[in-house]
Amino acid sequence: MKLPLLAVMLLASTLTLKSAALQEPLKPREQFFPGQIWPDNNGLPINAHGGGLLFHNGTYYWFGEHKVGGSAGNVAHVGVHCYRSVDLYNWTDAGIALPVSTDSSSEIAKGSIIERPKVIYNMKTGKFVMWFHLELKGQGYKTAKTAVAISDRPEGPYTFLRSFRPEAGVWPMDITEEEKKPSAGNALQCDFAGGQMSRDMTLFSDDDGKAYLITASEDNHTLQIHELSEDYQSFSGHYARVFPGGVNEAPAVCKHDGHYWMISSGCTGWSPNAARSAVADSIFGPWKPLGNPCRGVNPGNKLGPEKTWGGQSTYILPVNGTPECFIAMFDIWNPKNAIDGRYVWLPIRFGKDNFHVTWRNAWGLSTFDSSLPK
Repeated sequence: MKLPLLAVMLLASTLTLKSAALQEPLKPREQFFPGQIWPDNNGLPINAHGGGLLFHNGTYYWFGEHKVGGSAGNVAHVGVHCYRSVDLYNWTDAGIALPVSTDSSSEIAKGSIIERPKVIYNMKTGKFVMWFHLELKGQGYKTAKTAVAISDRPEGPYTFLRSFRPEAGVWPMDITEEEKKPSAGNALQCDFAGGQMSRDMTLFSDDDGKAYLITASEDNHTLQIHELSEDYQSFSGHYARVFPGGVNEAPAVCKHDGHYWMISSGCTGWSPNAARSAVADSIFGPWKPLGNPCRGVNPGNKLGPEKTWGGQSTYILPVNGTPECFIAMFDIWNPKNAIDGRYVWLPIRFGKDNFHVTWRNAWGLSTFDSSLPK
């Protein structure tokens, strides 16, 4: 039987990575090894790129883009993969949480772009709600939509509901009358009727039960923070702009000691650039820029803070039960062989008015003590 070319590419890439992963004995891990191949319970490299984590009933769930080999992996061929863990080091494959559709007319058809999936739990509805960045098949990055899916179980399967651009016909809370006027290059005004663009995004659930989608908008020139509806499946009508014209993407947000903290990046396609950070007293801002939070050098590629160790921010994970423990998650993208993108998880050290993320070749959760570099 002759396999399709894509199937051959996927099989070859998977076998190559599995062989590399199994060079080490498959035994329980007790540390993180940033930038190295990270095997799951089957010895296969974890395939959850641009991901985010959910903690529910004692278990962590890691959702991310399932990539295939070669440049073909830069679009969706499988869907959103899910893994589960109780210790964050060792992950069990929980399957495909949201598969692409075999219906070529579907918005999430094979060949569409499904990026940066994040899941939050709504206590009022009992539903797990997944949001992701969606681009329709064959349209490159012109669609710039958010998309939402729901499930009764954390690992899925998730049912795709719809895609749309945020807040059609709604102005942001911090808009001026001058900014509402049509002008050349005014993406906010141009997208007012049809809804705001949304590309790189993350979700943030606050301790008051409200949830927010933070996204690169206005042709990636401005971050927008959108409050979700009570069921987390649409928008409330309240949103704000962050660093208008600042050209940010890849937002990741957490809350610590009453303040909101953000990591983002510049816009250089798949190529890495210097990370950025910011802090605010309110989720809607104003946000104060803090500069590059990264420290140290990745010995694997010799890249330091000026290139974020070769990676890009994707999520900030609060470790359950330990209020001082936050993990900054980054992806080292590999667009020529997408399945071989690597993960960089590193501890965050908070100061009085800033925070730092320092490279460590290997580390464990016990690192969260006074020995962390400031």
